[in-house]
Amino acid sequence: MSDEPERAGLPTDRESPVGQPVIRGDPEATGEHADRAVAFDPDDPDSLTEAAETVRSFAEDTAGDEDSVYMLRGAAACAALVRGEGSYKAAAERAGGSATVSFIRKWSRVHDLPRSIRRHVAKGEIAPTAAKHIARVGGTSRFLLAFAALDHGLTVREVRSLASEINDGAEPVSALSSAGYPLGEITVTLPIDAYCELRRRASLEDKSPGVLIAAALSEHYDAVGDPDHRQP
Repeated sequence: MSDEPERAGLPTDRESPVGQPVIRGDPEATGEHADRAVAFDPDDPDSLTEAAETVRSFAEDTAGDEDSVYMLRGAAACAALVRGEGSYKAAAERAGGSATVSFIRKWSRVHDLPRSIRRHVAKGEIAPTAAKHIARVGGTSRFLLAFAALDHGLTVREVRSLASEINDGAEPVSALSSAGYPLGEITVTLPIDAYCELRRRASLEDKSPGVLIAAALSEHYDAVGDPDHRQP
């Protein structure tokens, strides 16, 4: 199940139902943790009670916890509780304990991140605490910041700083570039035949391999801009 259909116009928010374990229930993403996936239904009273208990426990136990799947489950419980109760304040009151409005808001936003970002969180490639800051920014800035974190190994502090700059009005690409984290550069491994053909065609067409790859992606996914107007 995917909540990011392959189409033009990147979906920058969650599109699958709130509380559903789309990533947490995917064994390819979570491995041995898949059997721990718990669904939270904001329209079911019993499930909402479980969500409230999970949020309260989550708020008290997250310090120092490195279990990404556990944190995604807590985020799902936060989002479901907010949806079921109708507001962050009501959700915090229902959960009780150490669960504050700020805590629930931050983790609900993580649950609302698009699937392609949540998957990296589940696999431990983006720290859940970094995901909280990625979720603070909106639109395609979420993708740019998340993928910069992957490509450059950004720390949580660096992600937090960049998210603040972007929210203060900085253009994401410029902010990342100024900080020394350029976008658009990635190392790929190809089968030798594909590598040879790519190099051959790039030479014959007098274009860089990157331009040809971008053109192929544009044709295949219909989601990439004109490759001839991009940097090689």
